[in-house]
Amino acid sequence: MAELTFKRLRDAVAGDTVAVRSRMTLQPAGGEGDKVFPPSYAVDGRTEHKYAVEERQIGDGDEVSTTVLLDSVASQANRAELALLAGWEHGELTFPVPYVDFTGDDGVADYGRLTVLEAPHRLADAIFRDSLLDDTLFRLSDVGRAITNATPRNATDLFRYSPTSLLFGMWDSTGPKGGLGSKFQRAYVSEIVGFNAAIGKKVKSRIDPLQTEKVAPEDRVFNSADPNEVWTLDADNAERDKKNNPVYASRGSEKGEPGQPSKINHGNVAPSIDAQAGGVTISKARQTTLISLAALRRLRFRGFGPEAETAARTAIAALGIATIAYQYEIDFDLRSRCLLLPTHPPRLELLTRDGSPAEAADVDRSVAARILTAAASQAAALDIGWKTEDIRLVPAPKLVELIRRSRKVSVAEQPAG
Repeated sequence: MAELTFKRLRDAVAGDTVAVRSRMTLQPAGGEGDKVFPPSYAVDGRTEHKYAVEERQIGDGDEVSTTVLLDSVASQANRAELALLAGWEHGELTFPVPYVDFTGDDGVADYGRLTVLEAPHRLADAIFRDSLLDDTLFRLSDVGRAITNATPRNATDLFRYSPTSLLFGMWDSTGPKGGLGSKFQRAYVSEIVGFNAAIGKKVKSRIDPLQTEKVAPEDRVFNSADPNEVWTLDADNAERDKKNNPVYASRGSEKGEPGQPSKINHGNVAPSIDAQAGGVTISKARQTTLISLAALRRLRFRGFGPEAETAARTAIAALGIATIAYQYEIDFDLRSRCLLLPTHPPRLELLTRDGSPAEAADVDRSVAARILTAAASQAAALDIGWKTEDIRLVPAPKLVELIRRSRKVSVAEQPAG
Protein backbone atom coordinates (compact mmCIF):
# COMPACT_ATOMS: atom_id res chain seq x y z
CA MET A 1 0.00 0.00 0.00
CA ALA A 2 1.48 3.36 -1.03
CA GLU A 3 2.07 6.18 1.43
CA LEU A 4 -0.13 9.21 1.27
CA THR A 5 1.67 12.20 -0.23
CA PHE A 6 1.03 15.92 -0.17
CA LYS A 7 0.30 15.91 -3.91
CA ARG A 8 -2.25 13.12 -3.56
CA LEU A 9 -3.98 14.93 -0.72
CA ARG A 10 -4.01 18.23 -2.62
CA ASP A 11 -5.43 16.51 -5.70
CA ALA A 12 -8.10 14.88 -3.53
CA VAL A 13 -9.11 18.23 -2.05
CA ALA A 14 -9.24 19.84 -5.48
CA GLY A 15 -10.90 16.87 -7.17
CA ASP A 16 -13.83 14.55 -6.64
CA THR A 17 -12.80 12.96 -3.33
CA VAL A 18 -15.59 13.46 -0.83
CA ALA A 19 -13.87 12.27 2.34
CA VAL A 20 -10.80 10.63 3.83
CA ARG A 21 -11.75 7.71 6.06
CA SER A 22 -9.84 5.73 8.67
CA ARG A 23 -11.26 2.55 10.19
CA MET A 24 -9.21 1.18 13.06
CA THR A 25 -10.04 -2.22 14.57
CA LEU A 26 -9.28 -2.46 18.29
CA GLN A 27 -9.37 -5.15 20.96
CA PRO A 28 -9.35 -4.96 24.77
CA ALA A 29 -5.79 -4.90 26.05
CA GLY A 30 -6.68 -7.70 28.47
CA GLY A 31 -7.42 -10.00 25.56
CA GLU A 32 -10.50 -11.67 24.17
CA GLY A 33 -13.39 -11.68 26.61
CA ASP A 34 -11.87 -9.08 28.94
CA LYS A 35 -14.24 -6.41 30.20
CA VAL A 36 -14.02 -2.79 29.15
CA PHE A 37 -15.85 0.08 30.78
CA PRO A 38 -17.73 2.49 28.51
CA PRO A 39 -18.65 6.02 29.59
CA SER A 40 -21.76 6.03 31.78
CA TYR A 41 -24.68 8.41 31.49
CA ALA A 42 -27.55 9.51 33.70
CA VAL A 43 -30.55 7.19 33.48
CA ASP A 44 -34.25 7.98 33.63
CA GLY A 45 -35.34 5.06 35.78
CA ARG A 46 -36.53 2.98 32.85
CA THR A 47 -33.06 2.10 31.60
CA GLU A 48 -31.42 -1.05 32.91
CA HIS A 49 -27.88 0.27 32.61
CA LYS A 50 -25.95 3.50 32.21
CA TYR A 51 -24.34 2.84 28.84
CA ALA A 52 -25.25 4.07 25.35
CA VAL A 53 -26.30 0.76 23.81
CA GLU A 54 -28.12 0.45 20.48
CA GLU A 55 -28.70 -1.91 17.62
CA ARG A 56 -26.69 -1.10 14.50
CA GLN A 57 -26.59 -2.67 11.09
CA ILE A 58 -23.08 -3.81 10.23
CA GLY A 59 -21.50 -4.90 6.98
CA ASP A 60 -23.20 -4.90 3.61
CA GLY A 61 -25.93 -7.38 4.52
CA ASP A 62 -28.75 -7.41 7.04
CA GLU A 63 -26.61 -8.38 10.04
CA VAL A 64 -27.42 -6.36 13.16
CA SER A 65 -25.19 -6.08 16.21
CA THR A 66 -25.79 -4.81 19.72
CA THR A 67 -23.26 -2.02 20.00
CA VAL A 68 -22.02 0.13 22.86
CA LEU A 69 -20.52 3.59 22.57
CA LEU A 70 -16.97 3.53 23.92
CA ASP A 71 -16.01 7.08 22.98
CA SER A 72 -18.35 9.75 21.62
CA VAL A 73 -17.76 12.20 18.79
CA ALA A 74 -17.18 15.04 21.27
CA SER A 75 -14.78 12.98 23.38
CA GLN A 76 -12.88 11.82 20.32
CA ALA A 77 -12.53 15.43 19.16
CA ASN A 78 -10.98 16.33 22.50
CA ARG A 79 -8.54 13.43 22.29
CA ALA A 80 -7.70 14.37 18.70
CA GLU A 81 -6.91 17.92 19.73
CA LEU A 82 -4.64 16.69 22.51
CA ALA A 83 -2.84 14.48 19.97
CA LEU A 84 -2.21 17.52 17.77
CA LEU A 85 -1.14 19.50 20.83
CA ALA A 86 1.44 16.85 21.67
CA GLY A 87 2.91 17.12 18.16
CA TRP A 88 2.97 20.92 18.41
CA GLU A 89 4.59 20.93 21.86
CA HIS A 90 7.27 18.49 20.67
CA GLY A 91 8.06 20.80 17.75
CA GLU A 92 7.14 18.15 15.18
CA LEU A 93 4.05 19.96 13.87
CA THR A 94 3.95 23.68 13.10
CA PHE A 95 0.65 25.55 12.96
CA PRO A 96 -0.95 28.44 14.90
CA VAL A 97 -1.98 27.59 18.47
CA PRO A 98 -3.33 30.64 20.33
CA TYR A 99 -3.11 30.28 24.10
CA VAL A 100 -3.88 32.05 27.36
CA ASP A 101 -0.87 32.20 29.68
CA PHE A 102 -1.88 32.05 33.35
CA THR A 103 1.67 31.73 34.70
CA GLY A 104 2.12 35.46 35.35
CA ASP A 105 -0.30 35.51 38.29
CA ASP A 106 0.52 33.42 41.37
CA GLY A 107 -3.16 32.92 42.18
CA VAL A 108 -3.88 31.05 38.94
CA ALA A 109 -0.40 30.02 37.79
CA ASP A 110 -1.24 26.36 38.30
CA TYR A 111 -3.37 26.49 35.12
CA GLY A 112 -0.18 27.04 33.14
CA ARG A 113 -0.86 27.66 29.48
CA LEU A 114 -4.35 26.90 28.18
CA THR A 115 -4.41 26.50 24.40
CA VAL A 116 -7.11 26.69 21.77
CA LEU A 117 -6.81 22.90 21.54
CA GLU A 118 -7.92 22.57 25.17
CA ALA A 119 -10.64 25.22 25.43
CA PRO A 120 -14.14 23.67 25.07
CA HIS A 121 -15.31 26.14 22.41
CA ARG A 122 -11.93 26.58 20.80
CA LEU A 123 -11.08 30.18 19.86
CA ALA A 124 -14.68 31.25 20.53
CA ASP A 125 -14.44 30.14 24.15
CA ALA A 126 -15.22 32.58 26.96
CA ILE A 127 -11.71 31.99 28.32
CA PHE A 128 -10.28 33.73 25.25
CA ARG A 129 -13.04 36.34 25.24
CA ASP A 130 -12.15 37.28 28.82
CA SER A 131 -8.41 37.50 28.23
CA LEU A 132 -6.12 40.24 26.92
CA LEU A 133 -4.09 40.36 23.73
CA ASP A 134 -1.49 43.13 23.96
CA ASP A 135 -3.39 44.73 26.88
CA THR A 136 -6.68 44.74 24.94
CA LEU A 137 -9.67 42.50 25.56
CA PHE A 138 -9.36 39.81 22.91
CA ARG A 139 -12.63 40.56 21.11
CA LEU A 140 -11.65 44.24 20.86
CA SER A 141 -8.21 43.48 19.38
CA ASP A 142 -7.55 43.35 15.66
CA VAL A 143 -7.26 39.59 15.79
CA GLY A 144 -10.40 39.23 17.90
CA ARG A 145 -12.46 41.46 15.59
CA ALA A 146 -11.26 39.42 12.62
CA ILE A 147 -12.36 36.20 14.35
CA THR A 148 -15.75 37.71 15.20
CA ASN A 149 -16.29 38.67 11.56
CA ALA A 150 -15.14 35.33 10.13
CA THR A 151 -17.83 33.24 8.41
CA PRO A 152 -17.80 30.06 6.34
CA ARG A 153 -18.01 32.31 3.28
CA ASN A 154 -14.93 34.23 4.39
CA ALA A 155 -12.86 32.04 6.73
CA THR A 156 -9.50 33.59 5.87
CA ASP A 157 -8.74 35.13 9.28
CA LEU A 158 -9.86 32.10 11.26
CA PHE A 159 -7.64 29.99 8.98
CA ARG A 160 -4.67 32.28 9.60
CA TYR A 161 -5.01 32.33 13.38
CA SER A 162 -6.71 29.04 14.34
CA PRO A 163 -7.02 26.49 11.53
CA THR A 164 -7.88 23.71 13.99
CA SER A 165 -11.12 25.57 14.77
CA LEU A 166 -12.09 25.00 11.13
CA LEU A 167 -11.12 21.33 11.32
CA PHE A 168 -13.02 20.51 14.52
CA GLY A 169 -15.81 23.06 14.14
CA MET A 170 -16.72 26.15 16.11
CA TRP A 171 -19.82 28.10 17.04
CA ASP A 172 -19.11 31.69 18.02
CA SER A 173 -21.95 31.85 20.56
CA THR A 174 -20.05 33.75 23.30
CA GLY A 175 -18.91 36.67 21.15
CA PRO A 176 -20.55 40.05 20.42
CA LYS A 177 -23.16 38.43 18.16
CA GLY A 178 -24.26 35.90 20.78
CA GLY A 179 -26.33 33.07 19.32
CA LEU A 180 -26.08 34.70 15.90
CA GLY A 181 -22.31 34.17 15.83
CA SER A 182 -20.89 32.19 12.93
CA LYS A 183 -21.04 28.40 12.94
CA PHE A 184 -18.34 26.30 11.34
CA GLN A 185 -19.21 22.66 10.66
CA ARG A 186 -17.01 19.88 11.96
CA ALA A 187 -14.85 18.54 9.16
CA TYR A 188 -13.30 15.89 11.43
CA VAL A 189 -15.65 13.33 13.02
CA SER A 190 -14.63 10.21 14.91
CA GLU A 191 -16.17 7.74 17.36
CA ILE A 192 -15.31 4.36 18.88
CA VAL A 193 -17.98 1.66 19.10
CA GLY A 194 -17.88 -1.85 20.57
CA PHE A 195 -19.70 -4.69 18.77
CA ASN A 196 -21.70 -7.65 20.10
CA ALA A 197 -21.85 -5.97 23.49
CA ALA A 198 -22.89 -7.97 26.55
CA ILE A 199 -23.56 -5.95 29.69
CA GLY A 200 -21.77 -7.15 32.81
CA LYS A 201 -22.02 -6.63 36.56
CA LYS A 202 -19.59 -5.02 38.94
CA VAL A 203 -19.11 -6.10 42.55
CA LYS A 204 -17.66 -4.15 45.44
CA SER A 205 -16.83 -4.74 49.10
CA ARG A 206 -14.32 -3.67 51.70
CA ILE A 207 -13.11 -5.21 54.93
CA ASP A 208 -11.94 -2.66 57.49
CA PRO A 209 -8.92 -4.13 59.31
CA LEU A 210 -9.74 -1.91 62.32
CA GLN A 211 -13.34 -3.19 62.45
CA THR A 212 -14.65 0.25 63.43
CA GLU A 213 -18.20 -0.54 62.41
CA LYS A 214 -20.40 1.36 64.82
CA VAL A 215 -20.21 3.53 67.92
CA ALA A 216 -22.81 4.28 70.59
CA PRO A 217 -25.05 7.32 70.02
CA GLU A 218 -23.22 9.25 72.75
CA ASP A 219 -19.87 8.48 71.07
CA ARG A 220 -20.65 9.66 67.58
CA VAL A 221 -18.03 11.67 65.72
CA PHE A 222 -18.25 15.29 64.60
CA ASN A 223 -16.91 17.33 61.74
CA SER A 224 -13.84 19.08 63.09
CA ALA A 225 -13.76 22.88 63.20
CA ASP A 226 -10.21 22.50 61.87
CA PRO A 227 -10.54 21.19 58.28
CA ASN A 228 -7.07 19.68 58.52
CA GLU A 229 -8.29 17.43 61.32
CA VAL A 230 -11.34 16.30 59.27
CA TRP A 231 -13.23 14.89 62.29
CA THR A 232 -13.17 14.92 66.06
CA LEU A 233 -14.65 13.05 69.05
CA ASP A 234 -14.71 16.24 71.12
CA ALA A 235 -17.87 18.31 70.74
CA ASP A 236 -15.98 21.39 71.91
CA ASN A 237 -13.72 21.19 68.87
CA ALA A 238 -16.53 20.44 66.42
CA GLU A 239 -17.81 22.46 63.53
CA ARG A 240 -20.93 24.44 64.49
CA ASP A 241 -24.20 24.97 62.65
CA LYS A 242 -26.16 28.23 62.57
CA LYS A 243 -27.70 27.42 65.96
CA ASN A 244 -24.24 26.76 67.42
CA ASN A 245 -24.84 23.02 67.71
CA PRO A 246 -21.95 20.65 66.96
CA VAL A 247 -22.26 19.05 63.51
CA TYR A 248 -22.15 15.27 63.34
CA ALA A 249 -19.95 13.85 60.59
CA SER A 250 -22.18 13.39 57.57
CA ARG A 251 -19.81 13.43 54.61
CA GLY A 252 -18.28 10.57 52.70
CA SER A 253 -20.40 7.45 52.34
CA GLU A 254 -24.05 8.09 51.46
CA LYS A 255 -25.20 5.24 53.69
CA GLY A 256 -25.21 5.06 57.45
CA GLU A 257 -26.29 7.42 60.20
CA PRO A 258 -24.57 10.78 60.75
CA GLY A 259 -21.73 10.49 63.20
CA GLN A 260 -21.00 6.85 62.47
CA PRO A 261 -17.51 5.68 61.30
CA SER A 262 -18.79 5.13 57.75
CA LYS A 263 -19.18 8.91 57.45
CA ILE A 264 -15.44 9.35 57.87
CA ASN A 265 -14.57 6.45 55.56
CA HIS A 266 -14.01 3.82 58.22
CA GLY A 267 -15.85 0.52 58.56
CA ASN A 268 -16.74 -2.29 56.21
CA VAL A 269 -18.50 -1.98 52.87
CA ALA A 270 -20.99 -4.80 52.50
CA PRO A 271 -20.60 -6.85 49.31
CA SER A 272 -22.93 -5.54 46.60
CA ILE A 273 -23.57 -5.86 42.87
CA ASP A 274 -23.82 -2.92 40.47
CA ALA A 275 -25.85 -4.07 37.46
CA GLN A 276 -26.08 -0.62 35.89
CA ALA A 277 -22.40 0.12 35.35
CA GLY A 278 -20.66 -3.23 35.42
CA GLY A 279 -18.70 -2.93 32.18
CA VAL A 280 -19.18 -4.86 28.94
CA THR A 281 -17.57 -7.58 26.90
CA ILE A 282 -17.32 -7.06 23.15
CA SER A 283 -16.17 -9.02 20.13
CA LYS A 284 -14.17 -6.03 18.88
CA ALA A 285 -14.16 -2.25 18.79
CA ARG A 286 -13.86 0.05 15.82
CA GLN A 287 -12.77 3.64 15.56
CA THR A 288 -14.29 5.27 12.50
CA THR A 289 -12.84 8.64 11.52
CA LEU A 290 -13.93 10.84 8.63
CA ILE A 291 -12.36 14.02 7.31
CA SER A 292 -15.02 15.64 5.16
CA LEU A 293 -13.40 17.27 2.14
CA ALA A 294 -16.92 18.21 1.06
CA ALA A 295 -17.21 20.36 4.20
CA LEU A 296 -13.81 21.93 3.56
CA ARG A 297 -14.79 22.82 0.02
CA ARG A 298 -17.66 24.90 1.40
CA LEU A 299 -15.17 27.14 3.18
CA ARG A 300 -14.39 30.24 1.13
CA PHE A 301 -11.46 32.60 1.45
CA ARG A 302 -12.45 36.01 0.14
CA GLY A 303 -9.89 37.81 -1.96
CA PHE A 304 -8.06 34.66 -3.02
CA GLY A 305 -8.28 32.64 -6.20
CA PRO A 306 -9.04 28.92 -6.61
CA GLU A 307 -5.43 27.81 -6.20
CA ALA A 308 -4.98 29.61 -2.88
CA GLU A 309 -8.36 28.36 -1.64
CA THR A 310 -7.34 24.79 -2.47
CA ALA A 311 -4.06 25.33 -0.62
CA ALA A 312 -5.90 26.51 2.50
CA ARG A 313 -8.32 23.58 2.42
CA THR A 314 -5.45 21.17 1.88
CA ALA A 315 -3.64 22.56 4.93
CA ILE A 316 -6.73 21.97 7.08
CA ALA A 317 -7.06 18.45 5.69
CA ALA A 318 -3.37 17.87 6.46
CA LEU A 319 -4.07 18.77 10.09
CA GLY A 320 -6.75 16.06 10.06
CA ILE A 321 -4.31 13.52 8.62
CA ALA A 322 -1.79 14.43 11.33
CA THR A 323 -4.53 13.98 13.92
CA ILE A 324 -5.18 10.41 12.81
CA ALA A 325 -1.48 9.53 12.85
CA TYR A 326 -0.71 11.19 16.17
CA GLN A 327 -3.78 9.86 17.96
CA TYR A 328 -2.62 6.36 17.05
CA GLU A 329 0.75 7.20 18.62
CA ILE A 330 -0.72 8.35 21.96
CA ASP A 331 -2.68 5.08 22.32
CA PHE A 332 -6.31 4.30 23.13
CA ASP A 333 -6.40 4.42 26.92
CA LEU A 334 -9.91 5.86 27.07
CA ARG A 335 -10.52 5.70 30.83
CA SER A 336 -9.96 3.39 33.80
CA ARG A 337 -10.38 -0.21 32.62
CA CYS A 338 -10.88 0.76 29.00
CA LEU A 339 -7.51 0.34 27.32
CA LEU A 340 -7.80 -0.80 23.71
CA LEU A 341 -5.08 -2.06 21.38
CA PRO A 342 -5.16 -1.46 17.62
CA THR A 343 -4.75 -4.55 15.49
CA HIS A 344 -3.08 -2.67 12.62
CA PRO A 345 -1.46 0.69 11.79
CA PRO A 346 -3.58 3.59 10.45
CA ARG A 347 -5.00 2.98 6.97
CA LEU A 348 -6.61 5.76 5.00
CA GLU A 349 -9.27 5.42 2.34
CA LEU A 350 -9.99 8.19 -0.17
CA LEU A 351 -13.71 8.08 -0.99
CA THR A 352 -14.85 9.53 -4.30
CA ARG A 353 -18.34 10.73 -5.15
CA ASP A 354 -18.87 8.14 -7.89
CA GLY A 355 -18.84 5.30 -5.35
CA SER A 356 -15.85 3.55 -6.93
CA PRO A 357 -13.58 1.41 -4.72
CA ALA A 358 -11.70 3.55 -2.24
CA GLU A 359 -8.05 4.32 -2.88
CA ALA A 360 -6.05 3.17 0.13
CA ALA A 361 -2.94 4.80 1.57
CA ASP A 362 -0.67 4.36 4.58
CA VAL A 363 0.23 7.18 6.92
CA ASP A 364 2.37 7.44 10.03
CA ARG A 365 3.68 10.21 12.24
CA SER A 366 6.59 11.25 10.03
CA VAL A 367 4.56 11.11 6.81
CA ALA A 368 1.81 13.24 8.36
CA ALA A 369 4.33 15.82 9.58
CA ARG A 370 5.88 16.08 6.09
CA ILE A 371 2.48 16.53 4.47
CA LEU A 372 1.53 19.26 6.94
CA THR A 373 4.81 21.10 6.39
CA ALA A 374 4.36 20.97 2.61
CA ALA A 375 0.74 22.12 2.84
CA ALA A 376 1.62 25.06 5.08
CA SER A 377 4.50 26.05 2.79
CA GLN A 378 2.29 26.09 -0.30
CA ALA A 379 -0.36 28.17 1.47
CA ALA A 380 2.31 30.66 2.54
CA ALA A 381 3.68 30.84 -1.01
CA LEU A 382 0.19 31.85 -2.18
CA ASP A 383 -0.06 34.58 0.51
CA ILE A 384 -2.68 32.76 2.58
CA GLY A 385 -0.25 31.33 5.08
CA TRP A 386 -0.70 30.84 8.80
CA LYS A 387 0.45 33.36 11.38
CA THR A 388 3.83 32.09 12.53
CA GLU A 389 4.35 34.28 15.64
CA ASP A 390 2.99 33.22 19.02
CA ILE A 391 -0.58 34.36 19.75
CA ARG A 392 -0.23 34.78 23.51
CA LEU A 393 -3.00 36.13 25.67
CA VAL A 394 -3.11 36.71 29.42
CA PRO A 395 -6.22 36.47 31.61
CA ALA A 396 -7.97 39.77 32.27
CA PRO A 397 -7.91 40.86 35.93
CA LYS A 398 -11.66 40.24 36.21
CA LEU A 399 -11.21 36.64 35.01
CA VAL A 400 -8.45 36.06 37.58
CA GLU A 401 -10.68 37.47 40.32
CA LEU A 402 -13.60 35.31 39.18
CA ILE A 403 -11.41 32.21 39.41
CA ARG A 404 -10.23 33.18 42.89
CA ARG A 405 -13.76 33.73 44.16
CA SER A 406 -14.94 30.46 42.65
CA ARG A 407 -12.05 28.60 44.24
CA LYS A 408 -12.86 30.14 47.60
CA VAL A 409 -16.39 28.77 47.45
CA SER A 410 -15.19 25.38 46.19
CA VAL A 411 -12.78 25.04 49.09
CA ALA A 412 -15.50 25.98 51.58
CA GLU A 413 -17.87 23.40 50.12
CA GLN A 414 -15.27 20.65 49.81
CA PRO A 415 -16.22 17.63 51.98
CA ALA A 416 -13.84 16.99 54.82
CA GLY A 417 -11.22 14.44 53.86
